[in-house]
Amino acid sequence: MDQTQLDQIREYIIELLYLLPAIAISLSVHEFCHAYVATRLGDPTPKEDGRLSLNPLHHIDIVGFIVMILVHFGWAKPVRVNPMFFENPRKGMMYTAIAGPIANFALGIISSLLYFFAFAFNLPFFIVGFFFYMTILNIGLAVFNLIPIAPLDGSRVMSYFFPRYASFMAQYGSIINIVFIALLILPDYLNIPDIFGIIIGGAQSLGLSILTGIWSLIFGFLI
Repeated sequence: MDQTQLDQIREYIIELLYLLPAIAISLSVHEFCHAYVATRLGDPTPKEDGRLSLNPLHHIDIVGFIVMILVHFGWAKPVRVNPMFFENPRKGMMYTAIAGPIANFALGIISSLLYFFAFAFNLPFFIVGFFFYMTILNIGLAVFNLIPIAPLDGSRVMSYFFPRYASFMAQYGSIINIVFIALLILPDYLNIPDIFGIIIGGAQSLGLSILTGIWSLIFGFLI
């Protein structure tokens, strides 16, 4: 094993030290917010299932967690929701669904502020790197989950505003899901465009740039 390979292994291990806690925190907050909103709207199911918690052990799906580390997309345990407990089931499901991406956007904004200060005040590299990963990971999770393809949150939001979309997905959803998964996985192995990687990566870069620019304008005088 030459020095280049050793350096690559070292960089991968360092990246894992950032990614593991960042993924655990981000997925747990996402799922907790689904559970919290559903509970506030009258559904006792998430609380009965132990999902009204920020403990990652209550939310992490080990297979989805490993897949997310390896290929940068994955999943957590879905929060069970019974819309019959909601005063307005359609609206309740939409609010419950949108809570996850909103939570990730909020976490990304907070993380970007902490990243800005950590970088500006020359805090240890590990701290800077962690908040950097937290920022781009949460922006990516929010954008990814808003894609209007079941079972992602965006499909429930889309179905609320466009009721016919639900019947469309019921009819063609299985085919769409196969194409969707193929477009997520195959670019790593075949010479085809990584459409979703380009979209999400662009959103992450743009979001980080905008947020750090805002913090620089607001807090630049402190540096």
